[in-house]
Amino acid sequence: MLEGFDLGGRVAIVTGGGTGIGKEIARLLAQRGADLVLAARKAEALEATAEELRAETGRDVLCVPTDATDPEQVQALVDKTVEHFGHLDILINNAGKSSFSGFSKMPPAMWDKDVQLNLNAAFYCSHAAIPHLKKSGHGAIVNISSQAGITGTPGCGAYSAAKAGLQMFTRVAATEWGGSNVRVNAVAPGMTATELAQKGWAKTGFDALGAAKTAFALRRPGKPEEVAQAVAFLASDAASYITGETLAVSGGPGAKGMIDVD
Repeated sequence: MLEGFDLGGRVAIVTGGGTGIGKEIARLLAQRGADLVLAARKAEALEATAEELRAETGRDVLCVPTDATDPEQVQALVDKTVEHFGHLDILINNAGKSSFSGFSKMPPAMWDKDVQLNLNAAFYCSHAAIPHLKKSGHGAIVNISSQAGITGTPGCGAYSAAKAGLQMFTRVAATEWGGSNVRVNAVAPGMTATELAQKGWAKTGFDALGAAKTAFALRRPGKPEEVAQAVAFLASDAASYITGETLAVSGGPGAKGMIDVD
């Protein structure tokens, strides 16, 4: 293990850790030596992922079914983590999901739901975890934002606004907690070929690869494990002088120009 990247002896909570990007983040953290607490609403997916990661890495993986939009459940998650492991070093705020509607037809309840899950949940988790992260000596929070929070996505306006807010929460929290040696960063994935996304693309007939050829410099969708690499870096001592930043994992700027070039 390269110096600074080893997470041996550390404990990480990963919300939304049972599937998709969250699962790959959990896998990589475990591969680098961290013990894990997986949190999500669906206990079945959590247990399946936990069994897989225990067998693959030999790490201790605790499952705590949690609704991250409920502050009481979030506090219970953190309490169970510290009760089981004795400490907490890393928090990955990955839980999130987008609704789809233009603003003109968006019910206020849809706006509230997206902001609650994609912004408020990260605050609830961070607020509950910060007393323990301050004791860690190398506490780290990584918030999973989105490229939608940087550029905005029509039809996903509430999600875009919440993810943009998450990036500002990241900056302010980094400033407030930096004196306690707690770093707070964000990762902003672009189009990512999770299992759920691929099912959605197949169902709607969306040509993700075709769209990516002009939308991104690298001309393809991202992979969940590529997002996980960025998260694991920011959670580790290799990023010990990085805080308050949002790292885009998005395949680069648009590839479409006025003329064809090699």
